Amino acid sequence: MEAAGGGAASNVASLVKWRNDFSRAFQYYLDRSTPHSVQRWLGTLAATAIYMLRVYYVQGFYVVSYALGIYILNLLIGFLSPKVDPELEVLDGASLPTKESDEFKPFIRRLPEFKFWYSITKAFCIAFLMTFFSMFDVPVFWPILLCYWIVLFILTMKRQIMHMIKYKYVPFSVGKQRYSGKNSAASSSGITKD
Repeated sequence: MEAAGGGAASNVASLVKWRNDFSRAFQYYLDRSTPHSVQRWLGTLAATAIYMLRVYYVQGFYVVSYALGIYILNLLIGFLSPKVDPELEVLDGASLPTKESDEFKPFIRRLPEFKFWYSITKAFCIAFLMTFFSMFDVPVFWPILLCYWIVLFILTMKRQIMHMIKYKYVPFSVGKQRYSGKNSAASSSGITKD
């Protein structure tokens, strides 16, 4: 009887070791992918295309797609929102800098780009796997879901854009900001050296 218990314990131990090794290897490759944002997003685009082809091919799983769209909209709001809400900061007495002498606070996202990418990619993979189980294929009239999602997207984005305008922040930066010396500042103001 002990031999059977010892065999089960060794099976559990080997399963735990395999899971730990897999987790460590997965984290290693995930960490290595961090600086390659274009390639990561291209992979996510490929996963999105595969999912969309699967839904189109089986002509179903519209509720799964709707839930996926709501989840992505939620992630997008987190990606576009600042880590510290300026509305709450104003209530606390602190405010955003309005003059050059004020302290500069860079825009820090509530949801960083890497976590945004990882969550979206994971969501598409899970939704793709769900399309293989018929219990998730709830019969619905998909145009209503699509219209409702579009209205929800427009209202949410309108609110987010109004928040950006009100507190004067832009969640995107393109490339590294470059500064040139005094000559470019003088030439841009119309003053030239003779």
